[in-house]
Formats: sequence, structure tokens, C-alpha cells
Amino acid sequence: MMAQYLALKADAADCLLFYRMGDFFELFFDDAKVASGVLDIALTARGEHEGAPIPMCGVPVHAATAYLQRLIKAGHRVAIAEQTETPEAAKKARGSKALVGRAIVRVVTAGTLTEEALLDSRSSNWCAAVGESGGGGVAVAAADISTGDFVVIETSRVALSAELARLGAAEVVAADGADVDATSWRPRGDFDSARGEERLKRLHGVATLDGFGAISRAGLAAAGGLVAYLDHTAKGALPFLRPPRVLRSDGTMAIDAATRESLEITVSQAGSRAGSLLDAIDRTVTGAGARLLGQDLAAPLMDRAAIEARLATVAHFHDDGGLRESVRAALRALPDIGRALGRLAAGRGSPRDLGQLRDGLDGAWRLGERLGKIAAAPPLLAALAPRLRGHGELIDLLQRALVPMPPIDAAQGGYIATGHDAALDDLRDAGAGGRRAIAALEAQYRGGTGITALKIRHNGVLGYHIEVPARVADPLMAADSGFTHRQTLAGVVRFNAPELHEVAVKVGQAGAHALAAEAAHLEDLTATALARREAIADTADALARIDVAAGFAERAAEGGWARPVLVDHACFEVTGGRHPVVEAAVAKSGGRFVANDCALSESSRLWLVTGPNMGGKSTFLRQNALIAVLAQAGSFVPATSTTLGLIDRLFSRVGASDNLARGRSTFMVEMVETAAILAQATPRSFVILDEVGRGTSTYDGLAIAWAVVEAIHEDNRCRCLFATHYHELTRLAERCDALTLHHVRAREWKGDLVLLHEVAEGPADRSYGLAVARLAGLPPVTIKRAKAVLDKLEAGRAKTGGLAAGLDDLPLFAAAMEAEEEAVDNLRAELAALDIDALSPRDALEALYRLKGLAE
Repeated sequence: MMAQYLALKADAADCLLFYRMGDFFELFFDDAKVASGVLDIALTARGEHEGAPIPMCGVPVHAATAYLQRLIKAGHRVAIAEQTETPEAAKKARGSKALVGRAIVRVVTAGTLTEEALLDSRSSNWCAAVGESGGGGVAVAAADISTGDFVVIETSRVALSAELARLGAAEVVAADGADVDATSWRPRGDFDSARGEERLKRLHGVATLDGFGAISRAGLAAAGGLVAYLDHTAKGALPFLRPPRVLRSDGTMAIDAATRESLEITVSQAGSRAGSLLDAIDRTVTGAGARLLGQDLAAPLMDRAAIEARLATVAHFHDDGGLRESVRAALRALPDIGRALGRLAAGRGSPRDLGQLRDGLDGAWRLGERLGKIAAAPPLLAALAPRLRGHGELIDLLQRALVPMPPIDAAQGGYIATGHDAALDDLRDAGAGGRRAIAALEAQYRGGTGITALKIRHNGVLGYHIEVPARVADPLMAADSGFTHRQTLAGVVRFNAPELHEVAVKVGQAGAHALAAEAAHLEDLTATALARREAIADTADALARIDVAAGFAERAAEGGWARPVLVDHACFEVTGGRHPVVEAAVAKSGGRFVANDCALSESSRLWLVTGPNMGGKSTFLRQNALIAVLAQAGSFVPATSTTLGLIDRLFSRVGASDNLARGRSTFMVEMVETAAILAQATPRSFVILDEVGRGTSTYDGLAIAWAVVEAIHEDNRCRCLFATHYHELTRLAERCDALTLHHVRAREWKGDLVLLHEVAEGPADRSYGLAVARLAGLPPVTIKRAKAVLDKLEAGRAKTGGLAAGLDDLPLFAAAMEAEEEAVDNLRAELAALDIDALSPRDALEALYRLKGLAE
């Protein structure tokens, strides 16, 4: 047996191996040590291998899903080795001591889950693969096999990290040696674009991929690598994958990983859904709707027409509260047909999944009929309604074939409705008649023996048997009693009888035949449903889109949100804007959120915001970024009114922390993120920056902040909110024509700081740092000493001009760059003109002085 185990383990060296032995999955050697620690189960030993005891532990097969969930969550991969034959078959084929055959039937990984218990019903579970082409092209293929969703994203090396961050994939697969931050690696041959093209053709049974859209060589490589990986983990039983949707990274707002983390779009900085934008606005009532909402927020659109179509649907639900409530009530009652379909397609479905398809498609049909009767429906809603219908034949079949509440476990039968199959009904009647005969025998045996406590019972070992208390069992032990002794236990004795055996055989045969007949019906019904899987998946998508629109409308109605107005020019005008997450938190504590306006335009595209800590600068910056995300995702926004030009890239450098794993300090992280902004932001981008330069010395920090503001104003020319405590930066308003000054208001009242959280025009009069320190609880003696030091510093600044002394004489950013380049060019020209071999010592010395002068 151990030789068989080691051979299987060699095929799954990177996994924990669940080795099936009877009713348990056993783990051995290092796998057992790892699993016992993660699962908190006993580690034992069995036999010896190479002179040492073999560590082992095990989990029951019936509870394996719960243990798998914990192992996957801990970051492990698990290979399942199942018995491929019964012990009886093994003995018949290879002798009495034959070992039962086993094979790895599946590799369970974070990105290949389909079981309901292992998945979050409200989150997508992407498995992604990165492909490259010889010309430097890059693409990402991603699949959620729990629903069959399959996308190919054409991107670039620069945008790759942003795309992977958007997907938030549970697994990222790449070719060996690829420069990608992957979790799994596969042979480079799996990522060959020609092989990928053939795999896709075979998978979807087509002669050409033209019908799927233009897929690049990098896209074919990524898709082929992903399909190969899924085939590897499923051991040849590929899960359901729909035809790939080809997307381009420039079709959505680019948001890098740092910005997503900073803005907490789908996950809070604590790593949970709670506290995120997604959690604050989610009013969906279905799991599929919640998953689609997360995708929408992660990938705001760049297509104005598509955004307007979503907004029109939201507006329709918003304006018709009765329709919105009735649609949401109908959706709330529907099962998750997308994931039920995924389980059936993966071969892990149950009768209950077929029941969910029946009930979900029937409910979708009824909803589609209702929506189809709406007069002057918005175009998107009018297009969605027909996609809910068209499954009448399948619905009728499943309604006739299945009982109202099919079970999860098919092994016990009982899920095929009476009247669907006359032969099955006869088998059930035969079984029922046999059970009635058994009941009659029980009464007969009681009367014949006089033992009123006599019972006929059943178990998996003895089958049907007679059980009597031990104290009255002696008469039945007699040879002429007509009973045969089977088993003696504490307190009871068990017997058999010829009549009971005959009836039990009939009952057992009828039951076995009935189970076989039901299993055949289950297989046929599953095949019939899967033949329509594309249409069913399309209906599931339509239901999710309707749920998202109705949920957006519900959230807008709750919060008094407004429909954004989209324009073609670069502007960002918000009246009464609010931060949806902070506003909800303030409301829970009984407070009132202070709304603020923001008006970025060509003549005022860079706002420099000053003011005290805790005054609301960071909240103001973030709320405007989130308003942009919501607007382009197709939602109403938390504001009185909003007008914006589409934003191609969103950047947030608000707050930073150490990245010790990569050896980066807080300041280094801040500089890396700022460098990415300066390199990638375009005039159509939106940037929020908070306290750039604060992690180093005061002079260095001010110098960096000054240069960054100038670069954004002169080179990037994007819409930007820049919050800072360097009041010296306000001098830039005199030099940068599109920079305007703003501040968050605060007042001191009787020695206490009052934060008004209002954004007003002009610079802050001072920083209020000591007042904030007092508010934070610093000891009075420390505050007093700080005040004395501050007075000295301010007196020195009045005499010398302070940190900003001499900055007024600096040329502007572009002029400074030109001057520096000119100086470097003059130095290079002078060097090139020198004839070194012809110089006398005196000439060489003079040339050196000349060059030194040029360098200075």
C-alpha cells in the first residue's frame, strides 16, 4: 500500500494528498504533520518506512469538505486520491490479497472551487493566467469555474498589475520563468499560443475563433495556459467554460493595486469586505448580483454609452419605487442558478441543483414576462427581459420529474417525482409492499412468541433482523424455534427467520432497482440541462444585471443620491459630495456628515488643500475619487449634483505603510507610488495625493512635494487634489495658473480646537498642530514646551524667510529642466571639443577650471 501511496504522492508533490481508505481520507509523512497542525487533529503513527514510524492523520470522508475549506484557506493545495474499484472487484481481478486501485481524481486549489460550502456566495472566484507573445504583448485569461465565466483581457506590461489587482484572483498561473507575481507555475509549453488556439477550438467545438472576437497571440497563450491548468487540476474532466469574452484594459478605468487598497473599493485595509465601498453600497438581494456588483466597482467603464445605459436603468428603478420593490422581492426568492449550473457541469451536482435550476428559471420567466410589459422601458432593461425567458421546455420537464424539495444527497434516492416513470413507481410499490409485509411479520412474531418487545430492525451489516431483549431471548435460541441466532449485544439478542429473509430480499432488490432507475433519470436530466447551459448562464447574467441596477436604485433612494452627468471635456464638478462609507459610520453614531463641493476644470485642475490633521482632508480626497468610481460603474453618486468627464486612470497616494516583505520603508512605498503616478497619469486622469514628502527630512520633503506639484501641473496636466501640511507650497499659486488654494476650516474656541470639516477657498491660516496634539491628549507640560519651541522657530522664520526662502527665484518646472539639460549639453560640447593629446599642462589646467565653471 505504501508503494502505491508514494507513487501517487510523486504525481502531486506540491499538494497535500488525501488518500482514500474506506470511510477516511488519510495523510502520511510531512503531509500529516502539516494537516494536523492546520486542522488541529491528532497526529499518530502507523508501521515503519526506512526504519522510522510513519506519521499519519485522517479525516472522515463525509466531513471532508469542511476540512478542505480550512486547508485551502491556509494556502494549501489538496490532491484527492479516490478508490477506483471496490475491494470485491479488486479481489476478483487480482486475488484475495489484491490492493484496491486508487488514482488522483482532482486537485483542489483556491481558484478551482465549485462546492457551495467552499465558496463565498457574494464574491467571484477567479483563476487567472498570464500569457506573453514574442513581440512583447501581454494578456490575462481568467475563469470563474463556479459559473463558467471566461474572459481574455488584452493588456500591456505596464497595465498588467492593475488588471490582476482588478480581478483579485484566488490563483494566478504563469509559465515557468515568467516575470509575473504568480501563485502557480506550469510548463512553458502549456502557454504556447498555437496550442492555446487548438485547445480553445476543441473546448468549444469550433473550426475558427473569429466568432469570439480578435484574440492576440498573447491572449491565446494565456487562454491556452489557463485551460491546460484547469484540465490538470480536474484530471481530464474540464469544468464548464463559456466562450471567452475578449476585453481590453483601456475599456475600463485603470486603477492600480495601491489605489484600490487606499480607496478600499472592494476590500477594506483590514482585509475584509466590511468597511469597503462595496459593503457600503451593496443592496443586491442575490449572490450573483453581489458578485457582479463587485466586478462593476472593480472595473468602472470608459464607454460613455454603456455607462448611460446602466444609469438609465437605475433611474427607471429609482423613479418607480413600486416596480423596484416587486422586482427585488422576486429576485430575493430565486436560487443561484449560475453556481448550480457550474456544479452540475463539473460533475459535482446534486438533485437539489437541478431543483434550483427549475425554480430559478421558472422565477426568471415570470420576471421576464413582467418586465417585458413595461412601456417605454430603458434600452438596457428592454434588452434584458427577453434573456430571462425561453426555457419553458426544460422548466416543464424538471417540474414533472423532480419532487418539490430534492435532496442534496442522491445516494438515498427519493428525488424523482411519482408519476414521472411508471416502472420506477412499480419498484417503489414493491418496496413499500415488502415493508408492509415486514410490519405484518413483526406482529405475527410478537403473537407467536408472546414477546411484546420484539422488533424487526435494519442496519447496514445485518440487513433486516429480529431484535428482542436478552432476558426473554432463551426460547428463541431453541433449535425448533424457527429463529436463527445472529448476534448478542449488551441487553439485546438478534435473530433471523426464513420468512423475514425472503421478504427482505424482495425489498432490497426493489430498492436497489429503484435507486438505479433514479440515478439514470438524474443523469438524463443533468445532460438535458447542460445541453442548454449557454442559455441558462445568459439568463443568470441578466438576473444579476437587473439585481445590480435595482440595488443601485435602492441605495440612491436611501441616501438621496443623484444621477451623474457625463460630458466629453475634462472636468469634475461635484456639489454637496459625501463619502459613502464615512457617512454611514457617522450616521450610526448619530452624527451628521458635512458635504463639500469640488470643481476641477481646465482653469482650476489642481487643488492644493491645506488644513489641520483630522480636519477632513483625506476624507475629502477619497470621497471624490469614489464618486468617480461609482459614476463610471453606472451608479448614482452621493452628491447633490455631479458633472464629470470620463477618467481613464485613477491614482490615490493617501496614506502608506511599510512593506517589510519587499524591504521598503513607508517613505519608499510613498515614493514608488508617486513615481507611478508621474509616469502614467494623462490629462484625462484623476489623482489624489496626501502629504507627499512627509516621511523624510523637512527640507527634502518640501523639495519633493514642490517638484511633484509642478510636474503634475506642467507635465501630466491631470485633474488633481493635493493635500499638504507644507504651507510653503501655497506660493505655487502665483506661478501655476491652473492651481488654486483651498483649506479645511477649523477654529479655536476657548482654547479648544473645533474642526468644521468644511472645504473653503484660500490657504489655511495656520496648521493647528499644537491644538490637535492637545486634542489627542498630550500632557500639558509637553504642549507648553512645544509652544515655546514653536515661538522660537516662527521668530527665526520671520527673520530668514523660513523654509521657503529663495524659492520665489526658482524657475518653473519646465524651464528648470531645460536649463539643466542646456548646462549638461554645454559641458558635453566642451569636453568633445578638447584635443587631450595637444594640451600643455597649463592648457589642461585652464580647461579643467573652465569645465568646473560649466558644471557649477
